[in-house]
Amino acid sequence: MSTPPLQETWFASNFERMVSAIETAIVGKRHIIELACTTLFTHGHLLLEDVPGTGKTALARAMSRTLGGSSARIQFTPDLLPGDITGINVFDQKAGEFEFHRGPIFANIVLADEINRASPKTQSALLEVMEEHHVTIDGIEWAIPRPFMVIATQNPVEQAGTYRLPEAQLDRFLMKTSVGYPDSAATRQIIEGRASSTDSIQPVLSPAEVQTMIDMARQVTIAPAIIDYITRLIEATRDAAQTQLGASVRGALALSGAARTWALAHGRSYVIPDDVKELSIPVLSHRLILDAEAEFDGVTADSVIGQILLDTTPPEQGAL
Repeated sequence: MSTPPLQETWFASNFERMVSAIETAIVGKRHIIELACTTLFTHGHLLLEDVPGTGKTALARAMSRTLGGSSARIQFTPDLLPGDITGINVFDQKAGEFEFHRGPIFANIVLADEINRASPKTQSALLEVMEEHHVTIDGIEWAIPRPFMVIATQNPVEQAGTYRLPEAQLDRFLMKTSVGYPDSAATRQIIEGRASSTDSIQPVLSPAEVQTMIDMARQVTIAPAIIDYITRLIEATRDAAQTQLGASVRGALALSGAARTWALAHGRSYVIPDDVKELSIPVLSHRLILDAEAEFDGVTADSVIGQILLDTTPPEQGAL
């Protein structure tokens, strides 16, 4: 599909179509849907952490329905093995050779439901594919479809029989957010049956169009002053008294990439400080490790980043 001269208009229009389609099933959560779509078009992965019954799985299913590609759902359990995710080599007696049977990870949108219920060994099966977008089995690399996105869910309340996600795994998620309970108006709409089911959502974009939008987002201009602003924010997370470990270089790249997509989704071909501010908490909060004393005092990663945003002066308009 060819794009018009005003590419930002074409991108913003398609972004809006996807958000609106998902919103028919996930009512009252437009901002969360926008974050999820931003993650997709930044070629990243999304971690949804919330209590049961808030629509985490429904959001993931709705996203996969809007994309006219392949999708898969993996229910993570303690007995799940790495091969159950990536696939395995099976010996074909008739042909006298091994044949690779692809696992569910070979899809455009992969829902990793209750990811923290699987063992660390199984969780590690996702590390390579989330970062490098291929699977290595017996020394042979197998490319996965593009675009590719993992949407993982976990329940922060029920911790029995769960395994905490290691920092290396968390760092591979572009964003972490929570759906949260709907407000009273949205709850009433759901009870009355006025919200659509995820199965009724029709595809609005093809995988090729999504890949084109991913490539377009990478071309968005980001001024040196904005890069300096992001650098100062990242360094502040490392210097904060409440943090034991700050955001990594991957976090800086994630924030700049997501800001590019967010700007284009709002009809701009350049990044402004407000784009960075809007995305700093969902992109950076899960990358911080708080000091034990700060955690004991009830300090959260969100509050640390919020204070850093207040203390860090953004560039002025004239510097952009």
